[in-house]
Amino acid sequence: MRGVERALLEGEAEIGVHSAKDLPAELTEGLMLAAVPKREDARDAWIGVGSSLDEVPEGAKVGTASLRRRAQLLAFRPDLEVRELHGNVDTRLRKLAEGELDAIVLAVAGLRRLGRADEIAFAIAEDSMTPAAGQGSLVLQIRSEDEGALAAVESLVDGLALRELTAERTVVALLGATCNSPLGVHARVDADSGQMRIDAFVGLPDGSEWLRDTLQGDATEPVLLGAELAKRLVDTGARDLLERAEELAR
Repeated sequence: MRGVERALLEGEAEIGVHSAKDLPAELTEGLMLAAVPKREDARDAWIGVGSSLDEVPEGAKVGTASLRRRAQLLAFRPDLEVRELHGNVDTRLRKLAEGELDAIVLAVAGLRRLGRADEIAFAIAEDSMTPAAGQGSLVLQIRSEDEGALAAVESLVDGLALRELTAERTVVALLGATCNSPLGVHARVDADSGQMRIDAFVGLPDGSEWLRDTLQGDATEPVLLGAELAKRLVDTGARDLLERAEELAR
């Protein structure tokens, strides 16, 4: 259990704030999601040499701790040397500055929230790197049936962001994936048309095999859309890829 969730359950806090992409699909008993504020940029950020993925020098050393990013980088650019990189944002940026790596990949939203957006060389196009489910979104969590806390965060709810996150988390849950799986799921609602588009990527960490799919439909039915996309992914072998990816990552 996370420290924030423990604090909620033990009555030390009334509202918990999480990065949505790090919150498991299965919620802790006794807690509920109360609000999803307006979403930040969901894309991944490239920090380092190059002004686009096509223009990154051949054989560049790229750092990331994410299997999702690794899989998509190598699917798009198999010549890259992707190295495992852990630590907080400052630690990762320092390793880049010290010359250990040619580039690193982080979330645009996280860099913006930390006031480090000027470090970004370019945001990676979503058709080249599908973001993680919930990337760019925050989630406010409360104790179940805490009407006072629910009322306190009601004004922070962004309807479009909530629908997008609901669709994305539905796909993750039905595939049995975790926040560490090489799975990208990104939903976008067009407020004018009322349509939602969901893009998904599933692949092996070495980039040798992958699946992509896209689905569009009524934005008022995020669970149904997420479920339909998950079924299509399963039918084309997504579960097998995820199981094999888990074995390779051990």
